[in-house]
Amino acid sequence: MIKNPVLDQHKNIKHGFLTRQDGVSEGLYSSLNCGYGADEPHENVTQNRLLALEQMGCPQAKLVTGYQIHSANVEIVKTPWKCPDDAPQVDALVTNQPDLALGIMTADCAPVLFADPDAQVIGAAHAGWQGAIKGVTDNTIEAMESLGATRSNIYTAIGPCIAQASYEVGAEFAHRFFEDTDDNMAYFIPSPREGKFLFDLRQYVGDRLKKSGAKQVSISKNDTYAEENLFFSYRRSCHRKEADYGRGISIISLERTS
Repeated sequence: MIKNPVLDQHKNIKHGFLTRQDGVSEGLYSSLNCGYGADEPHENVTQNRLLALEQMGCPQAKLVTGYQIHSANVEIVKTPWKCPDDAPQVDALVTNQPDLALGIMTADCAPVLFADPDAQVIGAAHAGWQGAIKGVTDNTIEAMESLGATRSNIYTAIGPCIAQASYEVGAEFAHRFFEDTDDNMAYFIPSPREGKFLFDLRQYVGDRLKKSGAKQVSISKNDTYAEENLFFSYRRSCHRKEADYGRGISIISLERTS
């Protein structure tokens, strides 16, 4: 598990960017696959999620995750849903309820964790390129504000995701960002292959967070594509023509205070 120092300084907030290690899954999903969308027994995923909470030091927390669709949709969580099939189609979760753990599934996309420790409001967002350009992180902050958070007091941490050196895209992909603003050209560099570019997802997400007025933005340097022993990667799986891939989880939770 990877801890972020920006969030770790707040004693009432538990968080972790879990690696793929120390779970019960086998084969392509070895070993801490936490996504029910993978083609393996649900009981393995359920057990892995319990193990993830134990690694974080909050085994009694109720873990909630959304049905992620690469959107900018945010759900304010008041109580956990009864089963995974009840999960709303959202890519970000926000709560002010203690003992609720917010989880985000990724396999190259950027997991982003948020916390206003004074207002006791937390959030978690799945920021792939589609959700990022649609404003999933901006919407997460707005939802936190609706619960009493102040954006100038929101600490944010971007966890392990695919690095620019590993993220080759075509011209059509790049033009989607250029059409939004010419400033987005800064997140692309030419690839060694003609007509291709390398996209800096984590810096794009980080800069959007900075422009939002968040108090502090921390960005992981881990590359999910390159660090196979630590992380699942959708793109790596596609390049190898594998049948499926595991999903990693990132979690944040508020501890109950006396």
